[in-house]
Amino acid sequence: MLALIGIDCATQPNKVGLALGELDGERVRLKTCRTASPKERPECIVAGWIKQSERALLALDAPLGWPIALGQALTGHQAGAGMDASAHALFRRQTDDAIHERFKKRPLEVGANFISRTAVAALDLLEQLRRSSGEPIPMAWSPTDLNTIAAIEVYPAATRLAHGSPGKGGSMDGLEHLLDLSDLGGRLPASADAIDALVCVLAAADFIRGKARPPVDLETTRQEGWIWTAEGADPACA
Repeated sequence: MLALIGIDCATQPNKVGLALGELDGERVRLKTCRTASPKERPECIVAGWIKQSERALLALDAPLGWPIALGQALTGHQAGAGMDASAHALFRRQTDDAIHERFKKRPLEVGANFISRTAVAALDLLEQLRRSSGEPIPMAWSPTDLNTIAAIEVYPAATRLAHGSPGKGGSMDGLEHLLDLSDLGGRLPASADAIDALVCVLAAADFIRGKARPPVDLETTRQEGWIWTAEGADPACA
């Protein structure tokens, strides 16, 4: 089985949403959906799902890289010295601009926002999963990259918009026909974090099916990260 694992990342375990699904024809069948807790930590839950699967794709809702210009500017920088780059270049990634251009919605800037803490927590989670699974868990840049376990960055708000749903956190409006919730008793979880994890699973399915738009500049995005989102409709024509 190819496990699609959605992770709505956060700095506190009880705010981490987790969802497990699999491809089932034209729909995505959700197997389980929940939040973690200090006693049932996200890395332990996800590690258990990985062990039960032949292959797995992790779809994480968190930036997994920083702007190249920021890293270059901070190397050797001393207090009071100027920055040889614009604030835009320092704090926004190429993928952030691409999402804004397509959907008129801008992700939080990892270089300038508290989301940096969530990014670090997400990267720590990946490292813990690498140790527990014994697998390298690389970033996937194409559906053909998935041999055993790989990871991608996703953004539930953009996935919602790509499928014609309002880009509101914790909402499944307009997405119900894409998902099979029978294993969940046909009911959505109450937690907005868990629901966002469900949308991460949908983003993972879009990636596997080749429906997500790839980066043009792969060299840059290998360093900065890339938000994988279905093509969707052109906002100007919607």
